[in-house]
This record gives sequence, structure tokens and C-alpha cells, in this order.
Amino acid sequence: MELEIPYTVEERPDTGLTNARLAIWLFLASEVMLFGSLFSAYVLLRSGSEFWPRQADYVNIPLATLNTIVLITSSVTIVMAWASLKLQQFRSYRLYMGLTVLAGLGFLILKGVEYGQKFEHHYYPATNNFLGMYFVLTGLHIAHVIGGLVVNLYLLGPGARMWKTAPAQFTGRVEAAGLYWHFVDLVWIFLFPVLYLL
Repeated sequence: MELEIPYTVEERPDTGLTNARLAIWLFLASEVMLFGSLFSAYVLLRSGSEFWPRQADYVNIPLATLNTIVLITSSVTIVMAWASLKLQQFRSYRLYMGLTVLAGLGFLILKGVEYGQKFEHHYYPATNNFLGMYFVLTGLHIAHVIGGLVVNLYLLGPGARMWKTAPAQFTGRVEAAGLYWHFVDLVWIFLFPVLYLL
């Protein structure tokens, strides 16, 4: 006897969401609280500090701008990957999900270059409060990008076999991964002006 889990494809009558959508939204709510608390810590440290260093002296704005473009582009490609599945175009899905993964890897490489520049100049978290918050916020964001990449790589590789056996459920999983990826991009869109432009 095979156990069948309800609401993996059809929507729950109480919430109007599938299990995957409900789960990812609940998870993202906890993530909003995590990053919200760190943004609050940044605001409190900055407003309560007698001296706050000039942030532009420590950051690479052109590199961060390029990284912003890369991440926004990856949000478009993951939507295209999901839309390809909705249109039953699996080859297009693989192309767009592959581009999403490449963009995520590109973001990490550019961030690695930026971190390398900081370390060359002997800028560390203990240097000052700004750099402490910079490394905490960007480091946590990097961890989230890596987590998203692991999921996207799985959905591009071995997880994609599910397309042949349960295409609707697979499409739901890609949608949940896309919602997470959009959240990661949205966090960066807040981090970019706070850490680089203020």
C-alpha cells in the first residue's frame, strides 16, 4: 500500500495553497525575521555610534552593482525556468535553470573577489562596527545563495528525473525554489543600498 500525501499538486481548501507553497512561505517568514533583526542591529549600531566610518572607503561599488545586475538577472531566469515547465518545455527549463545556477556562481565569484580585496587591505570584521555588520550580513547572504544553488543544482540534475514521473509536483518544487531564490535576491536589493550607497 502506497502512502499518498495530499495537496502536493492541488491546493488546500483552508489556505488556497499547495503544501510546498505553504511551507516555503512559512520558511520565508522566519527568514524575514532573521534578516530583519540584523538590519535592526545595523540601524541601532549606526545611529548610536559617535563615529561611523565612511562606508565608501571600504566597499567596491562598481563590483557590487555588477553583482546586483547578476542576481536580478537570475531572478528572471528562474521565472523562465518555471514558466518553461508550465508550457511543457523541459529543454528550455534546463537552459534557464542552468543560467540561474551560472548567475548564482557568478555572484559568489564576484563576492569572493570583493572579500579578497578587503583582506588585502587588512579589513576584517573586528576592524570597525561597519565592517563587522558588513561581514555578518553579506556572509549570511552568501550562505543563503549557496543553499539556493544546492537546491537549484539538484533540480537541474538528479531531481529533474521527477519530470517524467510527476511533472506537476516537480513544477511545484521548482516554484518553491524560485520563491526562495527571489527572497535571496530581495535581501541583496536591501543590502546593496544599506552597505554600499549610504
